[in-house]
Amino acid sequence: MNRLIERFISYCKIDTQSDPTSNSSPSSMKQFDLANLLVKQLHELGVDNAYVDEHCYVYATIEGNRSSDKIVGFIAHMDTADFNGHGVNPRLITNYDGKLIKLNDDYNLDPLEFPDLEKHIGLDLIVTDGTTLLGADDKAGIAAIMETVAYYHDNPEVKHPTFKIAFTPDEEVGLGTAYFDVKKFGCDFAYTLDGGAINEVCDETFNAASAKVEISGFSIHPGSAKGRMINASNIAIDFINMLDYSKRPEYTDGYDGFYHLDSFNGGVEKATLSFIIRDHDINKLEEMIMLMKKSAEYINLRYGKDVLKLEISYQYKNMYDILKDYPNITKLAMDSLEELNIKPIKVPTRGGTDGANLTFMGLPCPNLGTGGYNYHGRYEYLVVQQLELAQKLIVKILEKVA
Repeated sequence: MNRLIERFISYCKIDTQSDPTSNSSPSSMKQFDLANLLVKQLHELGVDNAYVDEHCYVYATIEGNRSSDKIVGFIAHMDTADFNGHGVNPRLITNYDGKLIKLNDDYNLDPLEFPDLEKHIGLDLIVTDGTTLLGADDKAGIAAIMETVAYYHDNPEVKHPTFKIAFTPDEEVGLGTAYFDVKKFGCDFAYTLDGGAINEVCDETFNAASAKVEISGFSIHPGSAKGRMINASNIAIDFINMLDYSKRPEYTDGYDGFYHLDSFNGGVEKATLSFIIRDHDINKLEEMIMLMKKSAEYINLRYGKDVLKLEISYQYKNMYDILKDYPNITKLAMDSLEELNIKPIKVPTRGGTDGANLTFMGLPCPNLGTGGYNYHGRYEYLVVQQLELAQKLIVKILEKVA
């Protein structure tokens, strides 16, 4: 097992799951476990300026031995999503044969259900034991960046420009850039390594919003409920059904937007709903939000009082609105992939990255792939050879920057 893979697996075993219910920053203190380890490893690699701040952001400058007019940064996030991240037990499968992979007695990675597996026959995969996520989102990005620093440390004769790296907390709960210091980071542009297939370069994200719905009902014995009971759960179902059925995630792809019902907790007296709302087109996002508002208004008119409260929060914007004016940054990544004999494709991210907010904060920041698939759950896996190429891609970009 090579050092890059050992590094990746060691990071995956550290529980860094963020907490969407927390008001602290970072949202979970255990994210410092990985942050402190990364700073320690950077110091061991001669990067004495590496540090972690009070909000769990890791920053470092890797001094170059070749001049450049531009300084580029590479960014990955340390937290994992809202699925069990404790006790991660990665397993390496060499020379994948294209057959079903048994994760445990209850769960399998089946190519009939996950057809991307067929593309990886003959390659090496890292999978879960079926009880946790893996953490390739985004510890694969961290491993690729850290291995690049180690590569230059071990090969001081290799010429490279000065570059910056950063590791962020709380990306999975939408707060990865809340305390990011763009000015102190000091880059002209950057890349997040937070993607899927290695050949994908993303300079488009969703425009994103969230919605919280709180419904107040009136409970009474069902035998004497006529004209009196207000069932909060039934109202919640009515509200859901007033939204565009075709805009559910399971019916969308490409540039389609969606409403995603993330949680539903309900009884007769009270029901709460949580949605995320996404579209690449800001005008279409606003139309979806307006439908939500009109639906809420209708329900309140129907009951003659405010039984339903709707709260909309905006999260991030489509970074293409800015990156379209910086095409050379995306082109640099695509040209670098081609020089690695990888045919690049430019695809819209059906999600968001720290790069979305960073781009609007003045740091243009497309996203690069790392070879991870099926993020945020027990079926997550990583293609080893793609992660190795992600590390080589960083080196190639730095060569071209210089």
